[in-house]
Amino acid sequence: MEVRDAVDSDAEAIAAVADAPTVAMRRLVRDRTVRVAMSSAGADPNADAPAAEEQIHGFIGFDVEDGTVHVTRLAGTNRAVERLLEEPLRFASTEELPVEVLLVENESQLREAVEQAGFERVGDGPRFEGIPTIRYRFTDSV
Repeated sequence: MEVRDAVDSDAEAIAAVADAPTVAMRRLVRDRTVRVAMSSAGADPNADAPAAEEQIHGFIGFDVEDGTVHVTRLAGTNRAVERLLEEPLRFASTEELPVEVLLVENESQLREAVEQAGFERVGDGPRFEGIPTIRYRFTDSV
C-alpha cells in the first residue's frame, strides 16, 4: 500500500470512498493536508499526478491548530486506514505535538483502527447533526 499527497484530480475517488460530494472533497484537498492510500502495483510516489489506473483505497485529512494535529477526515479499507494513520503520527512526532481524532460513535471499524494505532479515548466530542462523537488522543509523540 503506497501513500502520497492528494491532488485535485483525486477528489472524485476520495468522494466515492467517503460517500461525500466531490466538491466537498475537492475543498478538503485544497484546504488541508490530505494523503491517499492506493495499490502499490505500478504507483510512482514521486509522480505529480495520479496514474489513470490507480485505485484509491482510503484517505486522511489533517491539519494543525492550537498546538495539536487534528485528523479531520478518515475513510477507507481497514488496511488503508491503518497505513494512513501513520502519516499524522509521523508528522506529530517530528513536531512533538499530540494528535486528536473525532469519530462518530457508530464507526466501529475506524474506532478499532484508531485504538490499535495507540490512540486513547479521552471523552465525548461534539455532536455533528445530532450524532454523538468520541474524542481520541495520541500523546506518545509529545
